[in-house]
Amino acid sequence: MPHMLEWSRAYTHRLSSKDAEPMKARAGEIAARLARETSAGELPFLTMPYRSRLEAELPPLLPRVRACKHMLVLGIGGSALGARAMQQAFAPGQDGPGYIGPCLWIADNVCAERFEALLSKLPPADTMVVCISKSGGTIETLSQYFLVRDWLRASMGDAWREHMIVVTDIAKGYLREEAGRHDLASLEVPDYLGGRYSALSAVGLLPAAFLGIDWQALLDGAASVAQPLAASPESVAGHPSFALACWARALELHDYSQLIFFCYIPQWAAYGDWFAQLWAESLGKDGQGTQPVPATGVTDQHSINQMFLSGPRNKGCLFLTSDGQEAGRAFGDDLPDKWAWLRGKPFGSLLEAEALGTRMALCKNGVPLLHVQMADNGPRAAGALMMLLEAATLFTGWLMGINPLDQPAVELGKRLANARLGAQGYTQEESDLAAYLAVPRDEQTF
Repeated sequence: MPHMLEWSRAYTHRLSSKDAEPMKARAGEIAARLARETSAGELPFLTMPYRSRLEAELPPLLPRVRACKHMLVLGIGGSALGARAMQQAFAPGQDGPGYIGPCLWIADNVCAERFEALLSKLPPADTMVVCISKSGGTIETLSQYFLVRDWLRASMGDAWREHMIVVTDIAKGYLREEAGRHDLASLEVPDYLGGRYSALSAVGLLPAAFLGIDWQALLDGAASVAQPLAASPESVAGHPSFALACWARALELHDYSQLIFFCYIPQWAAYGDWFAQLWAESLGKDGQGTQPVPATGVTDQHSINQMFLSGPRNKGCLFLTSDGQEAGRAFGDDLPDKWAWLRGKPFGSLLEAEALGTRMALCKNGVPLLHVQMADNGPRAAGALMMLLEAATLFTGWLMGINPLDQPAVELGKRLANARLGAQGYTQEESDLAAYLAVPRDEQTF
């Protein structure tokens, strides 16, 4: 059975299906741009030209990688979120009792306490470190690399090199120089493949393979969605990713400023954070965009759903469910009479009922809702969903008239941080910092 977008309540409240017509009318323009950029090699997340190389280079690394019990990933943002989502979706045992399998640890923040806890407890000889940065110069990741390199060296001497893999640009950047200098194993992040679009490359698939996840099924699922677009750009008019983009743009133009990603596949909850980065960093440009709001069913029925249902009418919703969820153990026949209606029902029936109830409640409260119904919740399905959302993000950005592949505002904070740390070549940023810090502080204690 195929996956499905269910549209019957997507155009409701102040949003009409007619509101998407101007966007749909631009299908020819979008198709022409898609043809140009795929031909130029500028959309590798969609065309996946790196797949054959990855399938040749990743398997030979796996015996060395899997010889270690631990993998420590150094990476931030798109270099971490995809791997974490895959781990929690398809290798969640690490978070449960009695686990003895491979363990994935992700250092995705600048937290000295957390970082020290990892290095003080992980055994270097049984840990494979994967350092991920497309540019090879991400300051947070490089700072971790320098410290971890010293940590490995102190324990193993020159053998530290056997416990480090870099995932970076194939030709340039500091990490690529380090790989050459120390003969480190490496995998490629292809040109034009930004971090938030890179989960289905070596960036996310090396950690997935370490955990025993079927990483090729993830690629197969993604390819099933991408191939029609890559092979026949003119097919964009009928592609579900373009329909999703037209709906998202219509929402924004009618003052829906937030897009809820409500995930009722509990194992996939971490995909909410992955989607939030993809959507926000791609589309928050020039005063435009909708704020992604990750939510997990049923957990968030008891927290932020109150705002969704009774707060400002500024929200649309992508509502994610899956067929074939495990039913779980059944309730006994000796339940109290007050709960007799649960007798004999499987635990999983609550998830289905609460998903339906929440979906109906959102619709009754005027939230335009697009139901994304997955046929199953395996790796191939996840790959298909990820590619659907990546393509929809791209097309939404094009409909907005912005570049969904860059993140210029984010770079400013990085430059200011570098200037604060004493890096050279940031004259303007140093001046801006001085002016900012010269403003008298207005403080109130509590």
